[in-house]
Amino acid sequence: MRVIQVQPLTREAFAPFGDVIEAGASAAMNAGRFERSVAQTTLDMAPPHPASVDVTTCKETTVFPYQFDVLERHPLGSQAFVPLSEFVFVVVVAPGGNEVNPDAVCAFVTNGRQGINYHRGTWHTPMIATAGQQFLLIERSGEEANCEERRLAAPLTLAAPA
Repeated sequence: MRVIQVQPLTREAFAPFGDVIEAGASAAMNAGRFERSVAQTTLDMAPPHPASVDVTTCKETTVFPYQFDVLERHPLGSQAFVPLSEFVFVVVVAPGGNEVNPDAVCAFVTNGRQGINYHRGTWHTPMIATAGQQFLLIERSGEEANCEERRLAAPLTLAAPA
């Protein structure tokens, strides 16, 4: 059984799968009363449907080591998760394509102040967090099915983040 080690989430390491959302380079706005961290991500939504903004709450704490055998992807739009308070969470991803390559699955841990936006079609596990943690979820709205799941031939194990 393959054990996946969790690595720190950085813009560079996560770039093949999506974008990291965190405060960084900024520009003044509102007559200098606020700073705006610019160019965080671009939402990619298949027309004609707009993005929806929801709040999600984790109802069950993930226990490590964590075994999983299902990944999902969203072929019609990117999907962003931004924590509503400061907390660490784990992101498990694999490159897009028709099938999941288990050898290409990797995992990242946030620094507590980062969110993520999965590129359209990126394989990922459902969110991994602690009960009570809340995210702002931004994804494509509409009636068409925008979630595909693939079951792996053998489960993978996710090691506890350092």
